[in-house]
Amino acid sequence: MSMFSILRRNWALRVSVVLNICVLLYVCAHFGSSGPWIEEPPTNWAAPLQSDTFGAVELVNGTQKGATSSALPATKGAHGANATSLARTRLLTTRPSPEGKLETVDNSRGRNQTVNSSLPSARSTMSLKEAILCNEKSLNPRRAQRGDYWVLYNYVPMSMAVRCWESVTYTTHADYTFLDNLEPLLERWRAPISIAMHAPGTDFAATLDAIKYSRNCGSPLISQLVTFHVFFSSKHVPKVVPPSEKVMSDTYNCSLGPPWVNVTFSKMYKNEKKLLYPVNVGRNIARESAPTHYVCASDIELYPSPNLPAKFLEMIRRRDQLSLYKPNPKVFVLSIFEVDEKSQPPNNKTQLAQMLKAGTAIPFHKKLCSSCHNVPRSKEWQEAPETEGLHVFHVGKRTGSFVHWEPIFIGTNHDPLYDERLSWEGKSDKMTQGYALCVLDYDFLILDNAFLIHRPGIKIFKKDPHREMLTAKTNALIKKIIVPELKILYGTRKGCAV
Repeated sequence: MSMFSILRRNWALRVSVVLNICVLLYVCAHFGSSGPWIEEPPTNWAAPLQSDTFGAVELVNGTQKGATSSALPATKGAHGANATSLARTRLLTTRPSPEGKLETVDNSRGRNQTVNSSLPSARSTMSLKEAILCNEKSLNPRRAQRGDYWVLYNYVPMSMAVRCWESVTYTTHADYTFLDNLEPLLERWRAPISIAMHAPGTDFAATLDAIKYSRNCGSPLISQLVTFHVFFSSKHVPKVVPPSEKVMSDTYNCSLGPPWVNVTFSKMYKNEKKLLYPVNVGRNIARESAPTHYVCASDIELYPSPNLPAKFLEMIRRRDQLSLYKPNPKVFVLSIFEVDEKSQPPNNKTQLAQMLKAGTAIPFHKKLCSSCHNVPRSKEWQEAPETEGLHVFHVGKRTGSFVHWEPIFIGTNHDPLYDERLSWEGKSDKMTQGYALCVLDYDFLILDNAFLIHRPGIKIFKKDPHREMLTAKTNALIKKIIVPELKILYGTRKGCAV
């Protein structure tokens, strides 16, 4: 073999070795970049999502037990007549359109509404179930002690099945004389309601009658969407507590009328025994028992703007605002207003703005405690025109001139609870929770086109010496005992106060 042939073969071998090494390096680099030991960059355009706070919505309001997701609940009218339209639950789904936008499909009406989205289409297909890691809660009735109270959790549960990621639960509290608010509240909310009923002693029987009347003689939405919990002090246990199954199966003679009409308040067991109303015990029972991840802890006389749960979840699904991605814990604040007794609650912000200009609506508690519910940038909020959908108008803090603010908001059960030592009569019952939220550096995301309206009738100041005495005792309890505890448990932050 010639020397030239040997050199040519050696050269070819070297070239082959180099090429093989290059291929091997390319393959290793390719698989290494997608291997489990290398963290891939986030696919969304902002900071990573908080799994316990945000998500995308696939279905609103849930499905009835034994029905498919597209089925609407069969209903009957307030007194037995058909009223399917009254109880129709809107089932909204989202899907990408051929143009890359998102379509919101109203299955109850068979029409599509296209919503613009600035997010990549790959993100828009994520469902709320995938984005929110939440645990389902049982609606099975159970009895338990809670401090000095006996609680009948899920004593009369709602009939509709709702998964934890599907809707928003309105959580509230009451005695039976306030149940006339349930139907107008539910007509606007049209989503789950969790309500804790205070029923000590002989008030328990009247409470059961009120629940039965509401379920049998009122809107069919009540039996479908309202879960009743009942609680009473261990010192004031009723003589008879029937099983949950009996209460749910019992009928009621609707011709007798609602039990809360013509009540002699001085004859109620609570007032005869001079009991205080344990408002925060009820708030916490109702909130912790809510079947959904998102909750709106509010009062039964505060009626929300219509379709708020669907609009809120659509906003969460869009996630097109940077304020939703900030790392701070957050709640979604609802502005609150009062209307005069001759007016109906407005159905949208445009109507509300007209009523504010006419003087038939005013900010909540303007004549009682304006600083308690004075929302940051409230004037700008009122002047801003109504827009389509729901958005974050402003991110506020509970500091400065808003240091005593008592916001009502949509949040989760990760938020601090209410102090159960405080009563309604002693006032300041939400102040200690507000302090904890401030110290934890919560962002208060004020929503633009959503609000709460108090039951018609503007509140005015009335001198009450007995309540003033209870208020003084409560203030001393907060200052001497509760605040020092909160400072130990949550710490302190400059600008935060009760």
